[in-house]
Amino acid sequence: MSATVSFKVPTPHGPGDVTVSYARVGHGEPLVLLHGIGHHRQAWDPVVDILATERDVIAVDLPGFGASPGLPDGLAYDLPTTDSVLGALFEALELDRPHIAGNSLGGLLALELGREKRVRSVTALSPAGFWTDAERRYAFAVLLAMRGIAQRLPLPLVERLSRTAAGRTALTSTIYARPARRAPEAVVAETLALAGATGFDATLRAGSAVRFTDDLPGLPVTVAWGAQDRLLVRRQGVRAKQLIPHARLVRLPGCGHCPMNDDPALVARVILDGSSR
Repeated sequence: MSATVSFKVPTPHGPGDVTVSYARVGHGEPLVLLHGIGHHRQAWDPVVDILATERDVIAVDLPGFGASPGLPDGLAYDLPTTDSVLGALFEALELDRPHIAGNSLGGLLALELGREKRVRSVTALSPAGFWTDAERRYAFAVLLAMRGIAQRLPLPLVERLSRTAAGRTALTSTIYARPARRAPEAVVAETLALAGATGFDATLRAGSAVRFTDDLPGLPVTVAWGAQDRLLVRRQGVRAKQLIPHARLVRLPGCGHCPMNDDPALVARVILDGSSR
């Protein structure tokens, strides 16, 4: 069920209000889902119903993305701030160290929350932060190009393109290995989400200095990488395994950067297994 929650966070100008949009469904131990930059919580739709058979699933629109307003003035879109905001969100929703799964930016945030001991397990799908400088520059250039295209395309053209497999491929093949499988209405919605994400530019700027370098001792961690990821190439998964030696590293055959749509059953199983360790 879709809902919003508002809570206070400290800012340089005093307490500020943050409002987060989320959807919650299912029963069991709580599992929070975090999307990537420019995306929205509906990126998880292909796997939510499967996960909800065993988990209390909370899919979140990060501040400045999807239906969630941006952060209050004076707050940066960096890791410490977002970590603090998500911690406050957990308190507002009365979530005591939930399991967490994230994709791309969401995967990096999930790992950061794990480092801060705010969660009980982490599943990171193609997480950001394990790149070289050259790989980061490439990924950011692709993301900026995708956003520019999304902002320039008229809505009627996006809708027309989304009705055909070739059009959906043109719009989303950077993040999906099987873009034709994405529903037309989902492609339209995520194109609009990318174009309208108020937190996109600030998040990308903050990400320029990010590189994950910590182990997460004592915490169950799964890192999964799409074998056909065209945005964050899969060798970054090997680096993640080297930095987090106890992590379970899973290859996702036939999947791209956002694997939830490419193989929902496989991704759901990886997340459920990761949150059962």
